[in-house]
Amino acid sequence: MRKKESRPRVHIITMGCAKNVVDSEKLMAQLSLSDVEITPSLEGADIAVINTCGFIDAAKQESIDAIIAQVKRKGKGRLKKVYAMGCLTERYREELTQEIPEIDRVFGSNQMEDVVEELGATYKRELLGERCLSTPSHSAYLKISEGCDNPCSFCAIPIMRGEYRSRPLEEILSESHLLAAKGVKELVVIGQDTTYYGVDLYGKRRVAELIESLADVRGFEWVRLMYAYPAKFPQELLDVIAQHPRVCKYLDMPVQHVSDTVLRSMRRGVSNRALRELIRTVRERVPGISLRTTLIVGYPTETPREFDELLNFVSEVEFDRLGVFTYSQEDGTTAFPLGDPVSGTEKEHRKALVMEAQKEISERKNEMLIGSRERVIIDRQESGEYVGRTERDAPEIDNEVFVRSEKHLNLGCFYDVDIVDAYEYDLDGRVQGV
Repeated sequence: MRKKESRPRVHIITMGCAKNVVDSEKLMAQLSLSDVEITPSLEGADIAVINTCGFIDAAKQESIDAIIAQVKRKGKGRLKKVYAMGCLTERYREELTQEIPEIDRVFGSNQMEDVVEELGATYKRELLGERCLSTPSHSAYLKISEGCDNPCSFCAIPIMRGEYRSRPLEEILSESHLLAAKGVKELVVIGQDTTYYGVDLYGKRRVAELIESLADVRGFEWVRLMYAYPAKFPQELLDVIAQHPRVCKYLDMPVQHVSDTVLRSMRRGVSNRALRELIRTVRERVPGISLRTTLIVGYPTETPREFDELLNFVSEVEFDRLGVFTYSQEDGTTAFPLGDPVSGTEKEHRKALVMEAQKEISERKNEMLIGSRERVIIDRQESGEYVGRTERDAPEIDNEVFVRSEKHLNLGCFYDVDIVDAYEYDLDGRVQGV
């Protein structure tokens, strides 16, 4: 009698953004339902799957380094196979295969079914929304679309992910109910461009309706929106954010730059004046909203004059949360022929100047919270303190509150926290009593 072949033990390494996190979670669900063992660490795994990122140079290098590290483990007999999938492999499949031939197989960003079958499982199309959460059990990402139709000159995402594809509203709501049943209390809504949601399927933007429907799902206490594109922003969304008690008074809206010269070259479809008017409108219609953005410094047409304009904009507008990328020249994009005239050293200098300005803004805003009582969700416990976030803060990227308590606090639960001290990007708080 032939001995039954054992199922492989698979470890999945996720690089890059939250959208990749969701893809890895869906892959784990597919494998688990075919009795493929998912290992929490590399030790004991037979196969490593690297879900790669190809967004900018730094992210690409991190993904390549991760692949090389696992190939070396394989060479030492500590792994049987190494697979790579995701954005980087979608874009550089041939190059990776040639440069790192030890990879057993390379998959693109839209080949989930092939990955599942290669790992000895049967792809189940009926598993709409099933995921094995890798985030803390009380917080989860929900991807509402794939791909992007925006023509941004610097961005290779349409090359890697394809055209914009909204998921049907019913499918998204079905997945949201599954997440709520798992105990998720904070839903973080993501996509390449969340405010474009619905145009391809329904002929109009339906993100406001979607967010309201998600917030009505029993079990969710916070619904948070990320990646809101500023051009043609759907104003009705602001009413939902302002009025629904379970929609976070928070908006992530990447503006990238403010100079009209740079914005035109970037093909952002919005002007300096329009951006300022939109930001003013957002704050007027949603009082107290926490506004996050991301910027790019060192774009090819960004002279010192355009950079000064951006730096002054940061100081004037005073975003609540802000991140900065240095420009990365990406082949295949419309900005590629412009070259990369700003040196790496100068890019880092400009980034540091922006972050220094933002640090002062953040510290000042945090100090204004001293003496207030904030509703905080507790994410984890470390070094004798609890660590959580306010409604103003998205997981992994924003500020945190370090909480001391005279009583035990449950992870994933909400507490009223007295803010007693403030720093550049964090707060100290106390929970008193029994």
